[in-house]
Amino acid sequence: MTAGGQAEAEGAGGEPGAARLPSRVARLLSALFYGTCSFLIVLVNKALLTTYGFPSPIFLGIGQMAATIMILYVSKLNKIIHFPDFDKKIPVKLFPLPLLYVGNHISGLSSTSKLSLPMFTVLRKFTIPLTLLLETIILGKQYSLNIILSVFAIILGAFIAAGSDLAFNLEGYIFVFLNDIFTAANGVYTKQKMDPKLGKYGVLFYNACFMIIPTLIISVSTGDLQQATEFNQWKNVVFILQFLLSCFLGFLLMYSTVLCSYYNSALTTAVVGAIKNVSVAYIGILIGGDYIFSLLNFVGLNICMAGGLRYSFLTLSSQLKPKPVGEENICLDLKS
Repeated sequence: MTAGGQAEAEGAGGEPGAARLPSRVARLLSALFYGTCSFLIVLVNKALLTTYGFPSPIFLGIGQMAATIMILYVSKLNKIIHFPDFDKKIPVKLFPLPLLYVGNHISGLSSTSKLSLPMFTVLRKFTIPLTLLLETIILGKQYSLNIILSVFAIILGAFIAAGSDLAFNLEGYIFVFLNDIFTAANGVYTKQKMDPKLGKYGVLFYNACFMIIPTLIISVSTGDLQQATEFNQWKNVVFILQFLLSCFLGFLLMYSTVLCSYYNSALTTAVVGAIKNVSVAYIGILIGGDYIFSLLNFVGLNICMAGGLRYSFLTLSSQLKPKPVGEENICLDLKS
């Protein structure tokens, strides 16, 4: 959250141009903050859902939404942050973000519990071509041949790795591809729907508020809530601490995702996530206990990672080039 505070301070006290364009420091810090939160929450969620065998990913998502609502509401009451009170126009302004938000949440947690970390991170790289496609269609962006070739390498490596996955889990694959779609759409629509009056805190708060009750109903109707209440580790202090840490990191991840998309672009957010995935993938080979090694799978994994790193380098280099004020059509609410 330091990145947001520093950027806001710069916007409040800087020149008029600073109110329209985020500084390079704000863009870099917001990207670094997002990458760190994303890295930590994957490891914590994997420990909860696989090591401890927690059977209720939807209930975990509800805990993360509840933490988001409480943290933001208490901060608003204490005048630490500001976002507008509810009015009937807010759901219209946000739609379809709340649906993408909860879909991203549930599919991400469900796929984490069913796939090894290396395969989870490789398949999550499909977020990049999906984001590129959606930004081309919705935001009208165009990309160079080098970026397109890097995306091709990502897709090729992912297909090779998936085709030789000895621990293949169809349900896990379906959830991770849904997660890719929801993540890509969420990043693009966050950029498109960001309202200066609502601000990034308002987007987070109302997304969680609108979806926590429907998600709770889904949890009850699918038996997810019952499995959570009957879980035998609730007297384990270490498990409880990790569960609470996951809820807090869930808030930080949502905040950092909006912050990164807010100061950079949906594509940069996806790229930072891809860079993080490289370290998670190789760590997952050594820990977790659910990765089954095969040479072809490992080759595909490395092709995918190499394509992702090349793509990340090209995109971030392009993102950090200074642009005239007129080239960026982004309205930032740095005082929210």
